[in-house]
Amino acid sequence: MNFVEPLIRIMEPEDLGQVLEVETNCFTIPWTMHMFEDELFNLNAHYLVIEVNKKIIGYLGFWKILDEAHITNIAIHSDYRRLGYGKALITALLSKAKELEIIAITLEVRASNLAAISLYESFGFVSSGIRRGYYSDNNEDALIMWLKVATL
Repeated sequence: MNFVEPLIRIMEPEDLGQVLEVETNCFTIPWTMHMFEDELFNLNAHYLVIEVNKKIIGYLGFWKILDEAHITNIAIHSDYRRLGYGKALITALLSKAKELEIIAITLEVRASNLAAISLYESFGFVSSGIRRGYYSDNNEDALIMWLKVATL
């Protein structure tokens, strides 16, 4: 499969069926429809979807807390990984962050998820700590990563 120019846009309630398909493909303990519905009505939450050929293949969500963003989830369906769509989503996040005057972005990532860690590092995220036993499905540690947007 080759990279096809995606459409990245704000997540809408009618997207949730496809978003849940991505969610269950990507996570051992997926969020529920209700959790996503709550996020769409959270005034601090911002969610983007990425579409290829009118199909949602991934999404990214973050909370804006003062002048920082905390990424809640980022997911690309396994059929579309390593093609550049994660990079496209993070690039859209950085654009949105500048628009919202966000100066720093943080996230947690599984310590074993080397592909994601490499992707985040390629944007300048740096590891700043560990949350021991963060993931409840297997008690895996999470790396805490930060990016200072103002330095971009």
